[in-house]
Amino acid sequence: MSSVAGQMFVLQALIIVLLVAVAVAALALMARNDRFQAARARSLAAAETFAHAPGLPAVLRGPNPASVLQPLAEAARKAGNVDFIVVMNRDGIRYSSPRPERIGKKFIGTIGPALAGHVTIESLQGPVGEEMQAVVPVMDGGRVVGMVASGLKISKISGSADRLLPFLIGAGAVALALATAGTALVSRRLRRQTHGLGPAEMTRMYEHHDAVLHAVREGVVIVGDEDRVVLANDEARRLLALPADVEGRRVDSLGLDHTTTGLLLSRRDASDEMLPVGDRLLAVNTRSTDRHGGPPGSVATLRDSTELRALAGKAAAAQGRLQLLYEASVAVGTTLDITRTAEELTEVAARWFADYVTVDLAEPVLRGDEPPPGTYAEAPELRRVALSGTFSHPQYRVGEVSRYAAETPMATVFTSERPVLVPDLPAASAWRAGDPERTRIVIEHGLTSLITVPLKARGVLMGVANFWRMRESPPLEEDDLTLAEELAARAAVCIDNARRFTREHSMAVTLQHSLLPRALPEQTALDVAYRYLPARTGVGGDWFDVIPLPGARVALVVGDVVGHGLHAAATMGRLRTAVQNFSALDLPPDELLARLDDLVGHIDQDTDADTATDTDSNLEAGPTRDELAITGATCLYAIYDPTTGTCTMARAGHPPPAVVHPDGTVEFTELPAGPPLGVGALPFEAVELRLPAGSNIVLYTDGLVEDRERDLDTGLDILRTALACPTRPPEETCDVVISALQPDRQHDDTTLLVARTRLTDPEHIAEWDLPSHPSAVADARAQVTRQLTGWRLDEQAFTTELILSELITNAIRYAPGPIKVRLLYDRTLTCEVTDTSSTSPHLRYAADEDEGGRGLFLIAQLAERWGTRYIARGKVIWAEQAVT
Repeated sequence: MSSVAGQMFVLQALIIVLLVAVAVAALALMARNDRFQAARARSLAAAETFAHAPGLPAVLRGPNPASVLQPLAEAARKAGNVDFIVVMNRDGIRYSSPRPERIGKKFIGTIGPALAGHVTIESLQGPVGEEMQAVVPVMDGGRVVGMVASGLKISKISGSADRLLPFLIGAGAVALALATAGTALVSRRLRRQTHGLGPAEMTRMYEHHDAVLHAVREGVVIVGDEDRVVLANDEARRLLALPADVEGRRVDSLGLDHTTTGLLLSRRDASDEMLPVGDRLLAVNTRSTDRHGGPPGSVATLRDSTELRALAGKAAAAQGRLQLLYEASVAVGTTLDITRTAEELTEVAARWFADYVTVDLAEPVLRGDEPPPGTYAEAPELRRVALSGTFSHPQYRVGEVSRYAAETPMATVFTSERPVLVPDLPAASAWRAGDPERTRIVIEHGLTSLITVPLKARGVLMGVANFWRMRESPPLEEDDLTLAEELAARAAVCIDNARRFTREHSMAVTLQHSLLPRALPEQTALDVAYRYLPARTGVGGDWFDVIPLPGARVALVVGDVVGHGLHAAATMGRLRTAVQNFSALDLPPDELLARLDDLVGHIDQDTDADTATDTDSNLEAGPTRDELAITGATCLYAIYDPTTGTCTMARAGHPPPAVVHPDGTVEFTELPAGPPLGVGALPFEAVELRLPAGSNIVLYTDGLVEDRERDLDTGLDILRTALACPTRPPEETCDVVISALQPDRQHDDTTLLVARTRLTDPEHIAEWDLPSHPSAVADARAQVTRQLTGWRLDEQAFTTELILSELITNAIRYAPGPIKVRLLYDRTLTCEVTDTSSTSPHLRYAADEDEGGRGLFLIAQLAERWGTRYIARGKVIWAEQAVT
């Protein structure tokens, strides 16, 4: 028992015995108290039950209460399992008793409180032991007329508690045995950990260890499993500036920096890890203390290695520069927007390198052009496009244009194309002389050093980047110049890419807008409105057209060339021109698309041939092969005739048109899709619709109803909902549709064409069927004269008679079968002659000896224009005259 473990065992065993004894005694006292409470409750219950029995006051006032109450009290005593129930009068004379000989004698007990209307409970020491009795008054109308007493011996209840006492003692013995066994195990573990040492030996060993720990010139910090400091020697306190009461405190409450705290709490193995603490550089080693069965925690040793700080500082600076360059390579140039690219440079540099960063660019660069050489030879005029920093810059705000004097670093850099370092701005007298007021504001603001670097890429000088530091930061030095140049060089390439994209995009947009209709032509068949929205990232090949045709008809065209860029825009222009030329031939929609399909096939062949021969072209000077490879186009061509209210449509791979009826019904026409232009091999089909006046024909490209976040079916449903209001004018309809379908970022061109139909007044249409006989010419001329007189176009009568005479004569001469004449009064006066021949007349000069051949020449001189269109059976020759 001389060891610490033995002494601890004896002490804990005594404590356990004492605790078990106290527990058994407490249980015995609790059992005795429970017996008294049970006896008291049973006595009181029996007495109150009998005292409140109905009719008891009347019995007490009767002539012989004892004869009545004795048997009732005995029955109640036996039922309530009490020793006695005694009924007495106000004088305490008994009317009942378990022992009949005591009837008529005075009750032994306290009855004073009962006479006052209170209940009395008392404990008495009887001849057979302690008992509890209760005296309860019998009330009659608020007056005490008698009393009832009931009692019970304590010994009758104590039997159950006595039976539990052996169990309590046994349980205490078991608890004592278990506690003793646990104490033995704890003592055995303590003996193993203390190696059987006694108190004196352990004290001496601790004194030796304490002397060694505090004497060595290496800091030692032991951290326990609750992240609290178990031990810190004097050297550790000095190196880490720890407080005197460090033992027992949590590591994160000691005020150490984040890195030191994280290392002490990491529980990881570290070997000679360099840790800067204040003005010292510490070499730290950490090990876990529980790897060989020791207590959980860690021990850290610290060695002062301040002489390595300079080397570590240089390594950290190099790592910071690498990190900055990496951040710049990731964050700068995410878009092809010049301003945003400059802002990204200032944001990265202001976060890692300087307090303020500004970018100034020449005006032509913002338009995508190159600054002309020699333009800014002395005093460059630059626009500030980006600024980042803690506070607003005191010089020029974003968007301001400034002309820098020749002495300023910005002008020097822009003219010499070499970076300039100004380590001490207040001392730079030359710069201050260039703009004294501005430099005074800069110096008062606290800016003390500056590096200005040119932004130059691919031989194009675009502007300058300025890196500023305030007096609270270390001044910029020569070592920072290389980093600033590298940052500017990377950003300059991105800005030049954005500049070149801006130039190409502007050129493409300009080309595209020049190839699209600048205004809608005059016509009376349709009320037309349109919207064209180019893509934000590059122009595409969408186009539309409204082409007036003979006979008051109008052609509606919407197309989309595959691809983006200049080539797509140029191809769109070629196709639009081809459609206008084919429309001049008055071809039906399906035949026009067939000819357009052949043209696109020829364009693809020419493109492939040009790309194959130009293999050594400069990649930066023109589009790549993929950009030139046009795989086709889509197109929808529709002709509306207001005289009949019919619309004939055909499409080549294009989205179906929508027709909005006057009742608000929206339907997408079941029009055969046909292959895209340039694919060939399959014919195109046309569909003819009859539309009432006030219907809306809606043509569009896929950019309106389909994008990266919305499929075609969803877009068509939204379009259907937006169009379901036939009373809106076409202009308002365009606004509603674009508002409902335009995405946040438009990746494709969008074209929308809305046309509301009109019908020509039947009073302005005259038709006659003529026999194929020369005598019909005179009748036709007479009818035409009468019709023109009714239209008040008498001045056109003579010319119209000549035109119709020639047309009808040619039809009679060269075409068999009946002849039909139609006169149409619209913006122009149109004469149409329909025959069954498919032979088209040609204009030619007749020789002197020719008898014929002068009729069409005469028509060409009298009419503004004339032509031929083919129908299912025959042809129509028409001529238009201006209405005066």
